[in-house]
Amino acid sequence: MSNEIATRDEQQAVATQPQNLPAPAPTSGTTSLMAWAQEADLAYQMAQKLAATSFVPQSLRGKPGDITAAILAGAELGLKPMATLKSIDVIQGTPALRAHAMRAVVQQQGHDIELVESDDTRCVMRGRRKGSENWQEIEWTVDRARLMGLLGKDQWKKNPKGMLIARATGELSRLIASDALHGMPYASEEYEGFTTGQVLPAKAPLSVAAITAPAAPQAPVEVPQQEYSVGRADVDEATGDGVWDEDAVNGSTDWPAPTQPGGAE
Repeated sequence: MSNEIATRDEQQAVATQPQNLPAPAPTSGTTSLMAWAQEADLAYQMAQKLAATSFVPQSLRGKPGDITAAILAGAELGLKPMATLKSIDVIQGTPALRAHAMRAVVQQQGHDIELVESDDTRCVMRGRRKGSENWQEIEWTVDRARLMGLLGKDQWKKNPKGMLIARATGELSRLIASDALHGMPYASEEYEGFTTGQVLPAKAPLSVAAITAPAAPQAPVEVPQQEYSVGRADVDEATGDGVWDEDAVNGSTDWPAPTQPGGAE
């Protein structure tokens, strides 16, 4: 019995002693995340210095956080920071590559893109994946743009040839090399409100308070008082006859008799 108690005490003493266990070795995922965090911190420091310069497009100017996100996204696509600032727009909170940058990214990955035909009414492009022998062809025409309601937009009026190329580039790149675009499959020129690399300001969302707030009282509209006057029309303008019959007025039973002072009512 005493041996069992002694054994139990020894086990309890060992369990209560501090265990100097070695720290777990960092995994490859943890290491890459720490490296990315350091890279993000450096990118933000760089963005703070660039935010007010003319090297930054209007859509990113004064926004170091958005500039940092653009630089990091560009790095994943193989773009250097200054090239990224000329290649990525943030449109309504969504990063998008410009068409020329999208072609560069796809070609940098070894895929082929060729412009076959281009004018103000039609654009034909073809492309193929790296190692493939089959070409994919994309055609964009003003008739197709008209069906999508694009021709009324300002950029389509000013530069139809460039917009046709941009549309064909985006569609072809998604078709042959969507994996190379890393979550940015649409060109800036394909988004609503895109104007020469800048972003139109988004309208502020309508809040519940603005909807439920009582309507402001409106000032009463002053209606001018119309003045009436009674006159004696001596002559009817249409017939030329007199219209005021003095005898008929005096003899009318409906005309009240004047009340004499002190007289009976």
